[in-house]
Formats: sequence, structure tokens, C-alpha cells
Amino acid sequence: MDKIAVVILNWNGIKLLEQFLPSVIQFSSDAAIYVADNASTDDSLKFVQQHFPTVKIIKNTGNHGFARGYNDALKEVNAEIYALVNSDIEVTENWLKPIIETFEAEKQTAIIQPKILDFKNKEYFEYAGAAGGFVDKYGYPFCRGRIFDTIEKDNGQYDDNCEIFWASGACFFIRKEVYDELEGFDESFFAHQEEIDLCWRALNEGHIIKYNPKSVVYHIGGATLQQGNPKKTYLNFRNSLLMLVKNLPKRKLFFIILFRMILDGIAGIRFLTQGKFKHTLAVLHAHFSFYYMSASYLKKRKDFQIEKYYTVKSIVFIYYIKKLTFFKEIFNSNQNIKN
Repeated sequence: MDKIAVVILNWNGIKLLEQFLPSVIQFSSDAAIYVADNASTDDSLKFVQQHFPTVKIIKNTGNHGFARGYNDALKEVNAEIYALVNSDIEVTENWLKPIIETFEAEKQTAIIQPKILDFKNKEYFEYAGAAGGFVDKYGYPFCRGRIFDTIEKDNGQYDDNCEIFWASGACFFIRKEVYDELEGFDESFFAHQEEIDLCWRALNEGHIIKYNPKSVVYHIGGATLQQGNPKKTYLNFRNSLLMLVKNLPKRKLFFIILFRMILDGIAGIRFLTQGKFKHTLAVLHAHFSFYYMSASYLKKRKDFQIEKYYTVKSIVFIYYIKKLTFFKEIFNSNQNIKN
């Protein structure tokens, strides 16, 4: 069994593999490297075979998205630690060393995220994960270094090794035994927020999730679905509601789901006033899909859910009404932040 396996999920990403796979190979000598392909129709696999023969290839049967794509691929990977890495990630020298050291020293730590910076503007954090993620009471995710569309410059303000609520799927380290215990990602999500759901389930089982700033990667972000894509809006809104049904404490479930749907409605109206009609329709579509799927998701609930899952009551209120846009500002004004 390998100590660590770097697994890159690919779908028609030959250009990204050409650009970013060399850095993974150069700086991952201690790892087995895999490209897990979601039935690409371009020359991705031919390119990898010709130029990087040491990279192992896993062929999935179709484009099943991020969740099932990894679930299927990891059945063929035998390693103590999985490093799930987007194809648009540039890694840095010694990026694996602090992660492996943390796993070896902290047996309860199950999942780790590195510092994720913007490949296009390397002094700034990247949208998808930044310096580790949290959620508010209503399930809205935010990060140290990124709240909604406000992205902070990396001035070393989040260089502490700390516990977080969720780790970004852009670069996601997890123990194999924990991944197996949780039965992997929820395949119904297809893509988006499946890593938050997995982390929430891990926390419900008593595991610890950490952020390690000594490991640094650079992420393009949005290489598969751009931020303004209505499909991404649909998946984010639908999956967030499904995640809440699965993981909220029972006594809070009805009220929070109801209030969250009201907030989603307000977001849909805001899209409408901005002329983003397709995004308003995406929110409506997400809600109708949620109604259809909610009964089956109630059956996915486990016996125990942690009560204190959120760090602030409403990140929407703090950001849009109180106008606090940086994580450090919120921490200084709210003692519920876990740091």
C-alpha cells in the first residue's frame, strides 16, 4: 500500500494536464500519481500515456461528475492517504511533507486542506477554499480569506494550523479508512458542495478537519464550470439544501430549512434585478429538485448530528447588512468563530 496517492480527476482537460501535471510530478516524488478520467472525448489519456508514462490511468465508464467520478476511481487506488487534486492546480515544492507529518502526528485528524492561492494572482487567496471553510447557521459556506465575492490578499494572516469545518475539494486530503467509513462522496450531488457534505458527515462521526498553511497550492478555479454558469447556481442551491436535510440536528431541521428557502428566494429576486434571469430560474429549478429528492434524503440521516456546527448565525446578514467583508473583521466582532 502506498503512503499517499495523488488522484487527479479529468474530463476533456488535456490543456490543463499539459499545464499543471508537470508540477505535480516534479514535486510529488513520494506519491503514486493517478489520472482518473471521466470518459474524455479529447486526447487526454493519449497525452498522459505519451508524455508521463509513470502516471497511472484509471478509466471511469462515463462523465459522472466530481462525486461519483472519485468514488469510482478510488476503488482502484490503494493508499493510506488520498490527495484529491483538481486538474487546474499547480503544486509547490514540499507541498506533501507537512500534510503527511500532520496525519502521522495527529491520529484523529481525518481531512486536511492546504493553503489555496489564486494561480492568476498569486498574492491573493483563491475562491474555492482559501484558508479553510466554515458554514453559518443556515448552511451558507464561507472561508478564511474569502467571503462571498470578497477575496483577501495573503499577508500571512491565516498562517496558523487550525481546525476548520470543511476542506476544499480543489485540493482535498483524506485518510482512506475515513473515506471508506463515510462511503465517499454523495453521488447525487454530481458536483459542488459534496466536499462540505463529506466533511460535515466526518465531523458528525467525531473526526477532525484541519487547515495546514505550510502546504501551498495555486488554483485557477472555475475551469470546469465558471462562476457565472447557471448550472453551477442550480447545483449549489440544490446541493446545499440536500446537505442540510442530511446533517442538521433534528430539532433545528424544519425551521432552518424553511428560513434558508426564504433566503434563497431573496437571492433569486436579486438575480432578477441584476438581469440574471437564467440564475433566477436555476434557483427555482433547485428548489423543485429539492422537493422531489427531500424524502429520500431524510432516509440518509444518521443517528447523531453535532449541535454546534456553525461559527456565525448569518454570514449573509454580516456581509450584506453589517458590511463586514473580511474574516478577521467578523472574528473580532463575534466570539463564536472557532479558530
